[in-house]
Amino acid sequence: MTTLTPTLTIAGSDCSGGAGIQADLKTMSANGCFAMSVITSVVAENTARVISVLDVDPKIIADQIDAVFEDIRPRAVKVGMLDNPDIMRVVADKLVEYQAENVVIDPVMYAKNGAPLMDPNCIDSLIEIVIPHADVLTPNIPEAECISGLKINDLDGQKAAAKAIQEMGCTSALVKGGHATGDAIDVLYDGRDFYEFSARRIDTKNTHGTGCTYSSAIAANLALGHPFHEAIGRAKKYVTMAIEHSLELGNGNGPTNHFWDLYAHGLEGFDANA
Repeated sequence: MTTLTPTLTIAGSDCSGGAGIQADLKTMSANGCFAMSVITSVVAENTARVISVLDVDPKIIADQIDAVFEDIRPRAVKVGMLDNPDIMRVVADKLVEYQAENVVIDPVMYAKNGAPLMDPNCIDSLIEIVIPHADVLTPNIPEAECISGLKINDLDGQKAAAKAIQEMGCTSALVKGGHATGDAIDVLYDGRDFYEFSARRIDTKNTHGTGCTYSSAIAANLALGHPFHEAIGRAKKYVTMAIEHSLELGNGNGPTNHFWDLYAHGLEGFDANA
């Protein structure tokens, strides 16, 4: 009998398939997990623009989480787009109720084209309600600046922001360097030490959904039992691969290629007949 490790994503959708729930499900599957989802918002978007957003009723969000945890308990949870304080509160309460493990929170504030996906007035609610539940928080540089109130101009700025954010209550903060120049260097602060995860920068505009993909890959690797820092390193390698083989689709920032390595080499160590 085949068994896959259950993982859960709690996030908004992306009907064009490159980001949000759709990217999360692809990423978790490509990393060898059984992916489940709780939809918080339905987003009409594509590679070029966000047209509209419809938030899901908090009770339906709570019911979705109940449905997952009471039947197939996930070994890791990725949390993405939480559009308002009511949604933030119900998700946070359910994470506590079920004592969720390996919680990776990606504080989604903007689409790749710059369109807002969270009311800027909700930053304080995010800090108060959501951040303390993260085993690792994964903001990019603009998000880290909004959360920390610090300007990030270099690696030292990433470190300062990571430390400030970790001190807001999350176990660790990973400030991603995709918006910087030079190599793509992400800085992790775990409350004691700093760690850097580096990859060469790939010259492409097709980076739609990279934050969703990276955070989901971290969650998947934690679910599979990889040690914390190794899980981040494996996720960094995965998202770099997906960007390197990104897809020329759409009129804006095209999507990454979540399944390139799987199509090319198969799933390492997976036995379909196990």
